[in-house]
Amino acid sequence: MSNYKQEYEKWLNSGVLTADELQELRDIAGDEREIESRFFAPLEFGTAGLRGTMKMGLHQMNVYVIRWATQGFAQVIAAEGEEAKRRGVAICMDCRIHSMDFARAAAEVCAANGIHVRIFESLRPTPELSFAVREYGCQAGINVTASHNPKEYNGYKVYWADGAQLPPQHAAAIASALEKIDIFKDVKTMDYDEAVKAGMVEIMGRETDDKFMARVLEMINDKETVAKVADSFKVVYTPFHGCGHILVPEALRALGIKHLYPVEEQMVIDGSFPTVASPNPENPEGFYLAEALADKVGSDFLLGTDPDSDRVGIMVRNHEGKFIPVTGNQTGVLLADYLIGALKRSGKMPEKPYFLKSIVTTEMARRVCEANGVTCCDTFTGFKFMAEKKNALEAAGEGTVIMSYEESYGYMLGDYVRDKDAVTASMILTEMAAWYYAQGMSLYDAILALSEKYGWYGEKTHNLVMPGLDGLEKMAKLMRDLRANPPREISGVKVAQWKDYSDGSVVDAETGEKSQMELSGSNVLRYEMADGTTILVRPSGTEPKIKVYVLTRGKDIAERDANLEKYGRWVATLA
Repeated sequence: MSNYKQEYEKWLNSGVLTADELQELRDIAGDEREIESRFFAPLEFGTAGLRGTMKMGLHQMNVYVIRWATQGFAQVIAAEGEEAKRRGVAICMDCRIHSMDFARAAAEVCAANGIHVRIFESLRPTPELSFAVREYGCQAGINVTASHNPKEYNGYKVYWADGAQLPPQHAAAIASALEKIDIFKDVKTMDYDEAVKAGMVEIMGRETDDKFMARVLEMINDKETVAKVADSFKVVYTPFHGCGHILVPEALRALGIKHLYPVEEQMVIDGSFPTVASPNPENPEGFYLAEALADKVGSDFLLGTDPDSDRVGIMVRNHEGKFIPVTGNQTGVLLADYLIGALKRSGKMPEKPYFLKSIVTTEMARRVCEANGVTCCDTFTGFKFMAEKKNALEAAGEGTVIMSYEESYGYMLGDYVRDKDAVTASMILTEMAAWYYAQGMSLYDAILALSEKYGWYGEKTHNLVMPGLDGLEKMAKLMRDLRANPPREISGVKVAQWKDYSDGSVVDAETGEKSQMELSGSNVLRYEMADGTTILVRPSGTEPKIKVYVLTRGKDIAERDANLEKYGRWVATLA
């Protein structure tokens, strides 16, 4: 009998599944492909933890997989010693179906392993978990969330003592521990209510919100300008049925926003996301209710946070009166330019300011920083790498990081979190929009003004989706082929340099001369083109797709857009 069939039988005969869970598995008895897809292997535990669809099975998200993963994590925490167990773990959850059940199941396993737990009473923004880990001196954190994924998904993210997602060596230690843990026999658990009574589980509520919000509000730079325009400046906000519903409006009102219009239909907490096809602020179609409300109340500025409130997207009205999405790249550049100015105006600019961005994020951010005396550094994609770089720079006394961001709508500000934070970012973005409004400008005007000042940069991310059991092999083959035969020309333009972040190598395409980059250890390829364009290729860490990023610049809008289209045609040949 094949392994996946043995695993399927093991689950059926485990004696621990509920009647409904058993029925779900019996219903797929004749579907060989479905059984294989659910049981061919465990969900892989990586630096982003686990993510998958909520079904019964070893390769799915369910309470048994959550307990199994938590047992592995508990063993890694316990290996740090008794003090680490006492410091314990903070646990948070988002709005998704089963998120609370999964969070409590994780708490039960931690408590049974002698690890103290602080768990939020109900859903909270992801950045508040990062804050809680730091604030209470916890050894680790667990967040049950699938961020902006569709409603069928859930996820399990793990954090370490600095409040950042787990570094690779600890993720590897958990993955190694999980290989030796039987999902039904080796997991320790303890009744949740008993664990609360025994003092092993402590509930976090409004007192933690207040501590977090006090730090968020310290980030305000220019309350005076907001106050000047408060009678006429209007903001429309949607949390997309998720965790931003309380704290984001609270932050905006504390900033001094008088005319805040939440999208009532989407203020309803609902893990089935009934009003949107996708609860992702990167997808402008999700803002249709916000646009209708903005037209009704006369607002030019829309703000939306994803379900776990770590990412934020904005839309602004163009000169034709239509709402257009502002990309993550553009938003980060706007924020960088505004924040540098605001810190200088308020006298809060540190002596040696640093700015962090991911390798796939627009080079326009570097241009803005360098023109304003701020050092810009690249990191790998993922806020754990930004947190690591921030911690290293500041510990060495080299400088202070004023902001970190990546193009996928994530922004990290302040010193109290080590992850992307849509609560703080929403507040600063609104302060920025109000500041421009006071100058008689919309954020659309501001984008055009920055392009005139710094150059016409443009970016496009292409997703080459490769689903199914053979998807991973297709992805691996594409990366192998590109390494074996690197392109000398793309869309009629010569490739100047090949860069491979797996080993940090840089090769001059003309001479073959080799050198080394600072960054290495990630499966990403980079092509520097003769016309100044950069193209990067990397497999997604959370979804079955290859992501191809085109970062270009033109002398005007027409040349920029022609470059994006030209290189896009080459990307299409890779699929």
